[in-house]
Amino acid sequence: MPHIHEKIDFTVAVFVVHGDKVVLVHHRKLNQWLPIGGHIELDEDPEAAALRETKEESGLDIELVGERPPTGGEGTRALIAPRFLDIHRINPGHEHIGMIYWARPKSQTLTLCSEEHHAIRWCSRDDLQSLSPPVSQAIRWYCLQALQELASSQGE
Repeated sequence: MPHIHEKIDFTVAVFVVHGDKVVLVHHRKLNQWLPIGGHIELDEDPEAAALRETKEESGLDIELVGERPPTGGEGTRALIAPRFLDIHRINPGHEHIGMIYWARPKSQTLTLCSEEHHAIRWCSRDDLQSLSPPVSQAIRWYCLQALQELASSQGE
């Protein structure tokens, strides 16, 4: 997806958790282990972008985790809020505002999107310490937080 604006774009990052593992992809262009994600397109909301990116990049259908307010009305639809937001520099003149979601898969079979990634895998807490190239501090923190929060809510 081309950039929507020269200075800033809105993106989603989806940390998909099943049991004690989280999905990460080894991004081909950036040579980094990252969560599933990408740009929010002009014709979609953040939820739709998270569902689309996850399907495109992993083959997984997911359920986003979060609360949907019981509000609405004519022309209004409540969205599940991202768990976190961040802003990160892509290059000196361009930044992304990232909407960070937790999700659960409806199946566990991963499909590699080889145009975008070298690899895709379910990662345990221990795997986060041994991936090559190493996982960034921020991605590791989000992975551990998602694992902790979703593991503690498994029975709900």
